[in-house]
Order: sequence, then C-alpha cells, then structure tokens
Amino acid sequence: DVFVNLSVKSLERSVKFFTGIGFSFNQQFTDENGTMMIINNNASAMLLTEKFFQSFTKKPVGDAAKSPEIIIALSAVSRDDVDDMAGKVKKEGGKIVDNFVQLDGAMYGIRFEDLDHHLWEVFYMDMQAIPK
Repeated sequence: DVFVNLSVKSLERSVKFFTGIGFSFNQQFTDENGTMMIINNNASAMLLTEKFFQSFTKKPVGDAAKSPEIIIALSAVSRDDVDDMAGKVKKEGGKIVDNFVQLDGAMYGIRFEDLDHHLWEVFYMDMQAIPK
C-alpha cells in the first residue's frame, strides 16, 4: 500500500475540492489535523494541516506554488475519464497546467495543480498502441 502525506493550508477547503473531483475520505482517520483521502484500494493521501505536517520533519515545509516537491500520477480507464477529471478539476477551482499526448499517442493525460499547488497527473495508457 502507498500513503502519500501532503501539507494543506485549509483542510476544509481541500476536502471540498477533492470531494468535488470524485475522491472520498476515511472518517476513521480524520480529525482537525488531517484526513485520509482514498485514491484506490492500495493508495491513500493523508491531507495534513501545515502545522501538523511540520511536526513530522525538522525541515521547513516547502511552498509548492514556487517549487514542485512531487507529482502524483493516477491512471484512468479511458481518455473520456481523463477529460471528465479535467472538467471536474476546473469546476472545483484547480488549474490544468498541461495536456499531454506521449508515446506516439498511446499515453493521454492532464497535469493539474490542486488548491495548494501540489501537482497531479491523470493519464490513460493504451497498451495496444505502444510502439514495439
């Protein structure tokens, strides 16, 4: 299993954004300091307030608006799912920063910033179209 920890400026605002683009949360692991966002059966993201996140490290919390610290990539079932997510991200106030087609068209995706400027990718990979 994979657990990603992300600092957020406003837990309430982040939960609203990620709920709006289709994610759910495990209330068993939710309090005023953070919440567990379910990505899939094997991956979750812990959205942690900056103050609580800071308690995990002696290094200063970075400013994702100025310097990316991670790009979280999620696979989609189809190109339509990628486009659907792009629409949801825009509707909820996220920012699409890139649309991409790679590997001779076999990979199709978007890259977006959430409300705290963390970078995410949603992509579809057509394994039959990958050049051999």
